[in-house]
Amino acid sequence: MEKPEVEVRARSVFLPPQTPPTVNNAPAHHEKHTTRSDQVTRIDALATAPGVTRESFAHLDEKAILRKMDLRLIPMLALLYLLSFLDRGNIGNARIEGLVEDLGMSGPQYNWCLTAFFFTYAAFEVPSNLLLKKLRPSIWLPSIMVSWGIVMTLMGIVQNYHGLLIARIFLGVTEAGLFPGVAYYITMWYCRHEAQFRQALFFSAASVAGAFSGLLAFGIAKMDGIGGLEGWRWIFILEGILTVVVAILAFFTLFDFPETASFLTEEERAFVVYRLKYQGQQKHDSVRVAQDDSFQWKYVTAAFLDWQIYMNILVYWGIVAPLYGISLFLPTIIRGLGYSSATAQLLTVPIYITASVLAVVTAWVSDRLGKRSPFILGCLGIMAIGFIMCLSTGTPGVVYAGVFIAAAALYPAFPGNITWLSNNLAGSTKRATGQAIQIAMGNLAGDAAMASNFYRSKDSPRYILGHALELGFICMGILAGLFLVWNYTRINKKRANQMAEGAHNGYTPEELSQFGDRAINFRYFL
Repeated sequence: MEKPEVEVRARSVFLPPQTPPTVNNAPAHHEKHTTRSDQVTRIDALATAPGVTRESFAHLDEKAILRKMDLRLIPMLALLYLLSFLDRGNIGNARIEGLVEDLGMSGPQYNWCLTAFFFTYAAFEVPSNLLLKKLRPSIWLPSIMVSWGIVMTLMGIVQNYHGLLIARIFLGVTEAGLFPGVAYYITMWYCRHEAQFRQALFFSAASVAGAFSGLLAFGIAKMDGIGGLEGWRWIFILEGILTVVVAILAFFTLFDFPETASFLTEEERAFVVYRLKYQGQQKHDSVRVAQDDSFQWKYVTAAFLDWQIYMNILVYWGIVAPLYGISLFLPTIIRGLGYSSATAQLLTVPIYITASVLAVVTAWVSDRLGKRSPFILGCLGIMAIGFIMCLSTGTPGVVYAGVFIAAAALYPAFPGNITWLSNNLAGSTKRATGQAIQIAMGNLAGDAAMASNFYRSKDSPRYILGHALELGFICMGILAGLFLVWNYTRINKKRANQMAEGAHNGYTPEELSQFGDRAINFRYFL
């Protein structure tokens, strides 16, 4: 659980005099002759200069700055993730268009192709996030996107099971960096009370991808026979080419971090950085502690040893096991209810569209209320109801309604869970590492070894085992979430009492900064 708080030493904190910062209100394009490193150093110095407070930026329109960030960041991020989710999940659409039969594969071999993706996907997530922190996002993210687009295109010409298996392994390697990278990237622009709405806008692309995938597969499958290729091959080829085209566009449209954002003035950038550095503590606290954003291996180690990351992984499993079970097998489940392949593709569309809208609405309310756990636990409860409906009967309408309800709840829960952990990790290096650990371990155990094997061909059409296992994971997620709420509440009360007793006076702000989310002035987000 929580390690003992740092001992109190008899040394007072130095609070600097209140002096206003000197900033430049001109747009950033006048700085093109300076290096990026110089810009970062200058903006960080302005944001953390002695005497700088939030009141120093009171004349700026915070909402207008957020709108500028939203318009320039979120649409491209959502498009990147839409294509990522489309490319990893379109194998489910290809399956009902004849992929398994044409390649002479068995049901277990198909499941192994799904599983292989997640092993490499999980293995490369933490290294990728560390590279993203060291390198520029505008270079790293489009580069890995070009790579997986090429792999996806080549998947359209595989001739047997082994070819498909190898292609899926390399797809996992190349796609690994996108989701944890973007999840971390958003936290480098938005404060923790704003992050879930943006994460939901970005993640809702996954549910849109589910709808778009069904429609696109329905249309592309009509190309069966063109060029001597089966329709399912064209699904891989055309969607892979689309990914490469968008990746090339992303090289020129993605921004890096706030310190070098050309669409903000120098003063606006300093304000954005100020907000990020001083989040995580109470407004009435008498000491200001800027979060340490330097790269140090001790912060990477701290992430691997943090109890809250592993409890969040259990919640993550309760969400992503059903998520991937549905995304990979939804067309197959619906077709098993007696519908044709074309109808099964189209019936996935309303499920994903509804889930996308609910994800954004739930995130907006969660940010407004400053709460994560009630919405995550509530969604997990609704997901359980949906799978209970699937287990209770084989009636097509009831099963479809159950899957609909489960999907509508799991898509709002996912960005909430990702944001909840990021809210409670202080320091960008620990946050980058922690988010990658959560996503990697969640995908490896929750998806690769489990979800992709839950829905076996021999269990069709009821898929009792698959639905029951998903329900079990949901229950585990609920229990882990309740434990997190209890322990976060306990720790917050303990730290509030320590602050009231003046325990923070034994440390300088720099020392407290290095403790990150383990410092007594940091409050966990509930």
